[in-house]
Amino acid sequence: MFTASTPDWTPAETVQQLAAAGADGIEWRVTDQVDDGTVGFWAGNRATWPLTGLEKRLPEMARLVRDAGLACSAIGGYARCYEHEDVERLLAATASLGAERVRVMVPALNGTSYPALFDAARKDLAWVAERAAVHGVKALVELHHRTICASASSALRLLDGLDPDRVGVIHDAGNLLIEGQEDYRSAFELLGPYLAHVHVKNVAWRETGRRADGSAVWSAQWAPLRDGVADIGAYFAALRAHGYDGWVTLEDFSTALPLAERTRDNLAYVRALAADKAG
Repeated sequence: MFTASTPDWTPAETVQQLAAAGADGIEWRVTDQVDDGTVGFWAGNRATWPLTGLEKRLPEMARLVRDAGLACSAIGGYARCYEHEDVERLLAATASLGAERVRVMVPALNGTSYPALFDAARKDLAWVAERAAVHGVKALVELHHRTICASASSALRLLDGLDPDRVGVIHDAGNLLIEGQEDYRSAFELLGPYLAHVHVKNVAWRETGRRADGSAVWSAQWAPLRDGVADIGAYFAALRAHGYDGWVTLEDFSTALPLAERTRDNLAYVRALAADKAG
């Protein structure tokens, strides 16, 4: 589980809940977040570790995971690839925790020339790969809507030629429903050795209004794993057929069920899918 999706729990509560629900590991969210007095996925998330002062917190992070009998599957960082100082700190923290993998964000679309953003990110990621090698870890870019890396095809263009032992891709079934969807098996084959990590969530498209010309307005909304557009069973079948045997991290941002219930249900659901050899 990625702790972006467990905002109600403290880190200590999170590892206890995940261990009790049968999880194998935890992906810590690390970022300096807004704290406006509310609790939510992106602000006031109680299971988030701040980037400021992270180094002092590493022993506690490691102890919590170890004492719960979990593994640290990755660090979910928010530093952009051009923020070299923060990326360096995340790479070092990942090595210290034995997490092996850390997410490094790529530029968001911001009105600047896409080719210019892309070319600059290529140079930054070459630097990231070099620094990841120094620390003995792997930096991951996530397929994410409204960024320069929304599809497997764009990710391959971004990383092609860099060492796949030091940089890789997080394939995210939910994000791709918003932008960048490609056939699962083809995308996995295209990424080849760069397929390094998997995030699972789901999305439903719903009509949310009408424009002045009478045409429908559709919005993507996070949905429970069974209720979204993505066929999660087919996703696991494609991963199995491809031979993927790495981490699968859940990050359900729907709220139809209380957090503890959806955590238990999601883990049971994906475990059944992973074990379904006929799926």
